[in-house]
Amino acid sequence: MSKEEKISEITLYPKLLEAVSLASKLPVSEERKEVLKPLIEYIQDKINKVKEVNLNFICTHNSRRSQLAQIWAKTAADYYGIAINSFSGGVEVTAFNERAVKEIKNSGFRVSTKGSSNPVYFVFNSEHAEPLSAFSKLYDDPINASGSFAAVMTCSHADENCPFIPGTEKRIAVRYEDPKEFDNTDQEEEKYRERSLQIASEMLYTFSNIQHK
Repeated sequence: MSKEEKISEITLYPKLLEAVSLASKLPVSEERKEVLKPLIEYIQDKINKVKEVNLNFICTHNSRRSQLAQIWAKTAADYYGIAINSFSGGVEVTAFNERAVKEIKNSGFRVSTKGSSNPVYFVFNSEHAEPLSAFSKLYDDPINASGSFAAVMTCSHADENCPFIPGTEKRIAVRYEDPKEFDNTDQEEEKYRERSLQIASEMLYTFSNIQHK
């Protein structure tokens, strides 16, 4: 089955499909392609060996970048018909930031919520897909893979302050600028959208380069 046929089978929500189309058209620089190359190689190696692909996106508070990366990686993989398990975690527990939650809703994901202080957000990308359970947690939370995973470090602080992550097969730095610095400014919504689309574009680029049956 061709990649085009695979894509045509995916039934993402219409508004989300528009965001995917927009993100797919964003340029990925040669510098960023080099950053993403180890991630592509890790996924491809797992696919070639017919093994589970487990990705754990890690940032300090597991509140913005790592959550967006987890959600967009799973969506990009679904879009290209590639089976993966997408996780996220941090080194401190806070909450999935409400601004980032607003951004994924604006992108077309369907989101339901359970709890209050550190709510669990159930994030759906289509009517028939299982939701991701998105909430702030440590990287070794029981909901995450305990072994045979790639630790994808999405921020410099976590990358520099977590010298060892048990169970990791490969550690890959894919760092993003934090939209937090624009909180409570007139650029807040624009910058969260910008970061979300950048992450989406790079995850789509990553999975578009995976060869699979």
